[in-house]
Amino acid sequence: MPPNTAGPATFTGRRVVVVGGGNSAVQIAAELGAVADTTLATRRPIGWTPQRPLGRDVHWWFERTRFDTAPLRRLLTKVPVSVLDDGHHRSALEEYGVDRREMFTRLTRDGVLWADGTKEPVEAVVWATGYRLAFPYLTGSGALDADGRPRHRGGVATAVPSLGFVGMEFRRSFSSKTLRGVGRDAAHVLSRLGRRRGAPGPSSKPSGDQRRIP
Repeated sequence: MPPNTAGPATFTGRRVVVVGGGNSAVQIAAELGAVADTTLATRRPIGWTPQRPLGRDVHWWFERTRFDTAPLRRLLTKVPVSVLDDGHHRSALEEYGVDRREMFTRLTRDGVLWADGTKEPVEAVVWATGYRLAFPYLTGSGALDADGRPRHRGGVATAVPSLGFVGMEFRRSFSSKTLRGVGRDAAHVLSRLGRRRGAPGPSSKPSGDQRRIP
């Protein structure tokens, strides 16, 4: 097979719309803006969060303040998505003239129909809107509720022995879907599953060679 040549250069000189208001969409739009006429389409204005408040990475603050593990799911699910940025991507959007527009109402045969009724030809639409989890392979196992969501307690399935869930939003905490939190959650789940089987589970404490985010 030929190598995958997808990248910003593929869109050189084209009219492109990037859909999404999170980090992925902003980063993609910033890269495309250097080579293409690019618009960022979102449902609300972009919210910006400093990457290094008071000189420390925001993840450092999350860990030190224990925000990572605070039981704040009901509150945080209502907070609009914001973009973590040290200023680089925001500056790139401005430098390359990437504008933000209200989300288009529909796709047309050759482009999009904007919320103000304007039709515009567009050569590419890039979707960076995230995803919804689905578990069709667990249907009928008892592991899912009527809405298809995992039945679990702290990531450990409540109805199916030896089954756990990690890497998903708010499995145990705010950081459950992040690289920082998934390892901690995995240790917790494996420990609980090991107890069910009568075997000692792995320690949830970090090993000595694990490094903290500076």
